[in-house]
Amino acid sequence: MYREKIDGYIDAHVQDMVEDIFTLCRINSEKAPAQDGAPYGPGAAKALEAALHMAEGYGFAVRNYDNYVGTADLNDMEKQLDILAHLDVVPPGEGWQVTKPFEPVEKDGCLYGRGTADDKGPAVAALYAMRAVKELGIPLKKNVRLILGTDEECGSSDIKHYYGVEEEAPMTFSPDAEFPVINVEKGGLPAHFTGEFAKSTGKTRLVSIDAGIKLNVVPGKAYGVVEGLDIKVLKDTAEAVKEETGIAFTFTQEGEAVRILAEGDNAHAAHPEGGNNALTGLLTFVTRLPLEDCPQLQCLRGLLALIPHGDLYGKAMGIAMEDEISGRLTLAFSILNVTEDRLEGRFDSRCPLCATKENALLVVKEKLAGIGLTLHTDAMRPPHHVDGDSLFVRTLLKEYEAYTGLKGECQYTGGGTYVHSLKNGVAFGAAMPGTDNHMHGADEFAVLKELVLSAKIFAQVIVDLCS
Repeated sequence: MYREKIDGYIDAHVQDMVEDIFTLCRINSEKAPAQDGAPYGPGAAKALEAALHMAEGYGFAVRNYDNYVGTADLNDMEKQLDILAHLDVVPPGEGWQVTKPFEPVEKDGCLYGRGTADDKGPAVAALYAMRAVKELGIPLKKNVRLILGTDEECGSSDIKHYYGVEEEAPMTFSPDAEFPVINVEKGGLPAHFTGEFAKSTGKTRLVSIDAGIKLNVVPGKAYGVVEGLDIKVLKDTAEAVKEETGIAFTFTQEGEAVRILAEGDNAHAAHPEGGNNALTGLLTFVTRLPLEDCPQLQCLRGLLALIPHGDLYGKAMGIAMEDEISGRLTLAFSILNVTEDRLEGRFDSRCPLCATKENALLVVKEKLAGIGLTLHTDAMRPPHHVDGDSLFVRTLLKEYEAYTGLKGECQYTGGGTYVHSLKNGVAFGAAMPGTDNHMHGADEFAVLKELVLSAKIFAQVIVDLCS
């Protein structure tokens, strides 16, 4: 009913929106050591202060929750809709070409700079949606609140702090993903296991393996050390394993030992198919070498049999499963450290709604015990699911379809978003399907037309749900 007015308002304020996004993106708000009054460091606190000052200047009632979270309310009526965005960013990283990370620029219809897409640009788009509704005088019967967090990238402890004193709104969406609607987030099995064995007394032996840096990252590099083998034997084996796995190997002689570097491609553990796991590639290589048999090597052979290279879905582990709503289970072997007498490893499995302790965790525990390893994980992270046929989700999809002409469908993700622990929270925008905005990488950007369109969609959703 108000679409023409909303569209006109947003179109007339595009440059203002860009300037506000740039104001926030000039602030380095990556997490830093806590200081008095700044739980995530001075940068995050400064970004929050700037955003609240911005919102207050547009006539919204604002509140600062101890510099963990800030809020802006459209009115003082009964709560109905929360929009949950964040102002913290990942570190700037290297390789920027278009501009420096915290010197945002507009070029070829895109806004470049750290935070333009994740998540300062979408946060400002939501703020301008609220501005449009407020300044057009569109009557509402319930409130919408913009919640601005500052620790989404490092654990979301900010939101725990906020919901420790505030109740959830009946409906919440986070503009921190892509359209249409993500209403299902898989659960997780973050497995941690260890084992011990007698040292090898052989002349040809594995000294160590060191692979992986984070649980949720498929390792792109893995390191090993062996003794007693000729370089030619290593190179011949490496050539065969590379042909089979795509993993490349290089060798450095260090006295009687040889250091091995295995190189693949890293990826997020939620999408292991996007990488090539150097860890499982290295295990494949090591177990093909003519090393003298020993308990350590037997254990590694057993481990590789349970998580072979290229098995991304838990088939060999006995936990492969999928359902229509949330897709298939994925498994990323992400960390392994091996010494002469000890092993410690971790894998990150993203589990569909049908996964349970009985058909996943206990199966893993039994399989690992069968090769002498102990699983220390005793609980799974529960999945998140909001009914795709609810009034809330149907309203979001309806407006997405109306503004884009594209089919609005619910989607699932193996990753976790800001709304994972909220009863009725979904991810909604602000990037269009297929847009690769280099999130977390160099030259992060947001497509300006997409942010403008998002602001219009968000405004109409506010009207639909709060009138």
